[in-house]
Amino acid sequence: MQKVGFGVIGCGVISTAYLKAAQRFANLELRAVADMRGAAAEKQAAAFGVPAMRVDQLLKRDDVEIVVNLTVPLAHTDVSLAVLNAGKHVHSEKPLGVSVAEARKVMDLAAAKGLRVGCAPDTFLGGGHQTARKAIDDGAIGRPVAGTAFFMCPGHERWHPAPGFYYLRGGGPMLDMGPYYITNLIQLLGPIASVMGSVAKPRLERLVTSEPLNGTLIPVEVATHVAGLLEFESSAVVSIVMSFDVPRHNHAPIEIYGTEASILVPDPNKFGGEVAVAKPGGDWQTVPHTHGNVDGEFRSIGVADLAAAITSGRPHRASGALALHALEAMEAFQISADEGRRVKLETTVERPAMMTPGLPTGAMD
Repeated sequence: MQKVGFGVIGCGVISTAYLKAAQRFANLELRAVADMRGAAAEKQAAAFGVPAMRVDQLLKRDDVEIVVNLTVPLAHTDVSLAVLNAGKHVHSEKPLGVSVAEARKVMDLAAAKGLRVGCAPDTFLGGGHQTARKAIDDGAIGRPVAGTAFFMCPGHERWHPAPGFYYLRGGGPMLDMGPYYITNLIQLLGPIASVMGSVAKPRLERLVTSEPLNGTLIPVEVATHVAGLLEFESSAVVSIVMSFDVPRHNHAPIEIYGTEASILVPDPNKFGGEVAVAKPGGDWQTVPHTHGNVDGEFRSIGVADLAAAITSGRPHRASGALALHALEAMEAFQISADEGRRVKLETTVERPAMMTPGLPTGAMD
């Protein structure tokens, strides 16, 4: 199998998950890591056996074809633009930009240079979600007509060592966790037509209880409870809540309701999980997994799919176009709340192709 060399810019908390997962895919080869904090880059370089270097040095390497952008949200656009200007494909952590306007700059530059943009989340490529996709496409629930999507927690200041950015522009529960849910809903149900939203910001400061900042107060710039409706082009309507203000709840992450049955979809922040279908009056029946990449962490599968797509010339699945459409939907909740109206989306996107059923874990089609 042809290997595609990649480098990583941004060696924070999430980089370990990416770098470990990348080792599962035979078509990827890590070549270098970089971070504005030299110590962070050196730590990951030592752990994964590659050189650490400055960002400008990494961007000049001929053996790096894809750069994975794992910087903080406010830096995503600038770093992705630098990668594209260096003539390399980019796969960004979510969101693609802190606003649709910022994200469009990335997409426009990529189009002008004939380069590809990938973007997290890629969890929808995991076996749990691909199994749910196949069940829906095979008619297991009839025509999807409605659904629910919930992510609700007390806030990331309980566990993250530096949680401040979650509450600044580019953060909040919708831009942080919404991409997992909305991207998965798009791959299950198709593009979104319009959004209606309501938002709340009950606290202007949050108390950090994680180390090393335990006891520190951090400011809150964004809404921390976002609720509303996603209206899909297919006519399906999904109720959604993303919150950092809920102590505890008992909602399933995603449920889709069809004309013939309902389906439970696993946590979209994970790759595996149980899929179950229930018909009227019946019990939930587990659906056997039809796809690999179920057990464990695969948070580089989107990069591997991008590499395979570059090699074969096919479209890649965790694409910038998909991320831009999801971002416009997420941004629309605040616009809808501010202006008291339904927001019709300007972007649209085709559902990414389903992964080939039966492929072994780590294999790309």
